[in-house]
Amino acid sequence: MNICSLLNLVVLRVSDLDRAQSFYSKLGLVFTRHRHGSGPEHLSAESAGLVFELYPVARDGKTSSATRIGFRVPSVDAVLEAFSTTPDAVIQPAADSEWGRRAVIVDPDGHRIELLQA
Repeated sequence: MNICSLLNLVVLRVSDLDRAQSFYSKLGLVFTRHRHGSGPEHLSAESAGLVFELYPVARDGKTSSATRIGFRVPSVDAVLEAFSTTPDAVIQPAADSEWGRRAVIVDPDGHRIELLQA
């Protein structure tokens, strides 16, 4: 029996919610602000059953910057064009691979994001 069928939640810790929202919005994510009870204000975007959340860095200072995530996109080149004003974000330019066209970018907090165009 497979107890895990599909990933449905990703949470990243970021140092600046507004800056992170601006960055991830270039990938087409649309965020809403949330706060659950006395918890911290955070950002949430939902797509195809996946909830992607951005939370402020934890009080203990722990981050999620070692986390690497990936997004399937319609056009890697179009996404990279959206980041043309932040050229330091592109750490591996677009190239064709056995999986499709791919590139790697990095957000302002050091999370590496793989972009894949099938």
